Amino acid sequence: MKNKELAQRIKELRNRKGFSQEELSEKTGLSLRTVQRIENGETEPRGDSLKRLAMAFDVSPDEIIDWTVQEDKGFLISLNLSALSFFLFPLLGIIVPLIIWISKKDKIRNVNEIAKEILNFQITWTMILFIGYIGIILNAGIRMRTTGNINPTVVTSMMMLYFLLLAVMYLYNLTMILINAVRINKEKKVFYTPKIRFIRK
Repeated sequence: MKNKELAQRIKELRNRKGFSQEELSEKTGLSLRTVQRIENGETEPRGDSLKRLAMAFDVSPDEIIDWTVQEDKGFLISLNLSALSFFLFPLLGIIVPLIIWISKKDKIRNVNEIAKEILNFQITWTMILFIGYIGIILNAGIRMRTTGNINPTVVTSMMMLYFLLLAVMYLYNLTMILINAVRINKEKKVFYTPKIRFIRK
């Protein structure tokens, strides 16, 4: 492996853990100068040094050595399209992309950024869908309680409102996924909205 690739991996692992170079030096017992030389690609950690780094990052030495950043547009498109599983059940639109992301996390260029965008959008979408459903149920309950009986007209209008909500929400989610699949194919930045940033790092 080229020193630059290994240096990039170690630097990314350190940043992900939130360590400064000084803190990494303290945790590994390696000198600050050694840490700096490793991250600059001037030297490659081996043996005991590699084991110390792996322990500090809570990964195996093989995960550090075998890692390379790959370009894989096909995988990124597949990751994006995996969110279509929301058609089977809303939570699957979160679970399936999450599992796929974890399998290639940090190993493919832009995979982290795209996965976070997808997951934040799908979590937000699922919450809005659930809140909308609860709102319709509560509204129906209040109307029935006001009238004192089960009004077939109220039930019918609530059902129509529920199916309209589903149609609009599902169509919007589908549209966002397809638009972003095209954007990934054209190597443009994905754009999912609205979304709450539940996953940041």
